[in-house]
Amino acid sequence: MVRKRPNILVTGTPGTGKTTTSSALAEATQLRHINVGDLVKAKNLHDGWDDELDCYIINEDLVCDELEDTMEEGGNIVDYHGCDFFPERWFDLVVVLQTDNTVLYDRLTRRGYSESKLSNNIECEIFQTLLEEAKESYPQDIVLPLKSDSIQDISTNLSTLTEWIRRWQPST
Repeated sequence: MVRKRPNILVTGTPGTGKTTTSSALAEATQLRHINVGDLVKAKNLHDGWDDELDCYIINEDLVCDELEDTMEEGGNIVDYHGCDFFPERWFDLVVVLQTDNTVLYDRLTRRGYSESKLSNNIECEIFQTLLEEAKESYPQDIVLPLKSDSIQDISTNLSTLTEWIRRWQPST
């Protein structure tokens, strides 16, 4: 089955603006926004709680099983801070949001992140862990890093992505 609408993965370190960008893009393009963190909680697609990392232990197989039919249909914006467990065939574009460390630190501090969770996420951004993960998991030509430090950056990114969706053609 050939999809009539594209699937986009929006990934990046927590605090880079994935949900903000994905929600606004879904509204602008009428694509479906899937926040994987919310889906994991709502459908119990996890193996319990990790006290040290202060988050659910996601069951990647359950998540992929849950999303398979929806992804085959197309027209989805998937929002998650990891990307290496999704099937490559699902995505036409993989957006990696990146944020300056000082901006990210302030955002995560406002969220009330513990010191260890804060430093873990800042290190991920410094070492561009999510960008490297995306480049290793998907074809280079569909991985798009975008700066996400400000409202202006988000606005520019929305324009870029909306235009990409407008021009997208299904592969035959």
